[in-house]
Amino acid sequence: MRVGEVAAVKIGDVVQNDKTVIAQINLSADQTKGSKGRTVLLNERMRSVLQAYVSTLKNLNPNNPLFPTQRSIGFSANSLTQIVNGLYNKAGLHGCSSHSGRRGYLTNLAEKGVSVRVMMALAGHKNMATTQRYIDLRPGVLRKAVELV
Repeated sequence: MRVGEVAAVKIGDVVQNDKTVIAQINLSADQTKGSKGRTVLLNERMRSVLQAYVSTLKNLNPNNPLFPTQRSIGFSANSLTQIVNGLYNKAGLHGCSSHSGRRGYLTNLAEKGVSVRVMMALAGHKNMATTQRYIDLRPGVLRKAVELV
């Protein structure tokens, strides 16, 4: 998800009435880039992590932001970007940005043989060329490709 989408997610987008995390987040047009709604699929690991996080929340009002600030209002895309970038820097990962997670996600999928068309849908891109620009070549990828023949 884009950092702006994460900032826009509300508890009701992720949590069902029985307090369990759903398998997919349906983002509305006002929550996404390009003003077009999209669906974000959550794998079991992410659902488990989100379930543990949700269990720490005191107020599960569906209209509240999933990630509240200390004042109980949601982060703006800009403030969340600053936090993510700061975490990368503290971890010693210089040159990373809030968008690095999207790049890494798509690169990992590409290395596992997922088609660009599927990655395009998962990333919410309209153009395949946009998705292809996200995919980085990492050391060893070319060697593995040659060994396939």
